[in-house]
Amino acid sequence: MSMNPSLSRRSGGAAGVLLVVACVAMALLAGLFFAYDLSIMPGLSRLDDAAYLTAMRNFNDEIDHSGPFAVVFLGALVATVWAAVAEYRRARKGAALWAAAAGVLYLAVLVVTVAVNLPLNGELADLGDPAKAADLSVVDRFKGVWSAMNIVRTVLTTAAVGCLAQALKLHGRSTTAAVPQS
Repeated sequence: MSMNPSLSRRSGGAAGVLLVVACVAMALLAGLFFAYDLSIMPGLSRLDDAAYLTAMRNFNDEIDHSGPFAVVFLGALVATVWAAVAEYRRARKGAALWAAAAGVLYLAVLVVTVAVNLPLNGELADLGDPAKAADLSVVDRFKGVWSAMNIVRTVLTTAAVGCLAQALKLHGRSTTAAVPQS
């Protein structure tokens, strides 16, 4: 049985793959942020300021120089936006809207990260050697603000995963309807 080429193109293609990639990348980020909320930040808060500073700077340095993290962090946005556009072009407006909503939520994550979390990480880095730092009061402010904004990032990325899951569901329904039954 040969399938009509126009139905084959309409049935899924790149949009479905992009939605899966976006959903997986977004879920990985939501999990990373959640791990910080649930265990890393509470565990670090038990340390004295100098040890906290050292540990947090080590975490930041690892993430800042991680190729896989960079790919996932930026790839989540690229795949989400590309999926939304692909769905829209295939006239799957419902899936496109849910993917676009996920993109907007993730843009908010990027804004929080660039406007709050990264500058706070920079303040910690600017303190230099924790053993020689004269004033560690920035650590107390960092703990509260950084952790609160990370919770915001967790909520936003988790909501984005939900939006992408809904887009995938609608994508699947529309592609199933496009394939003729035998």
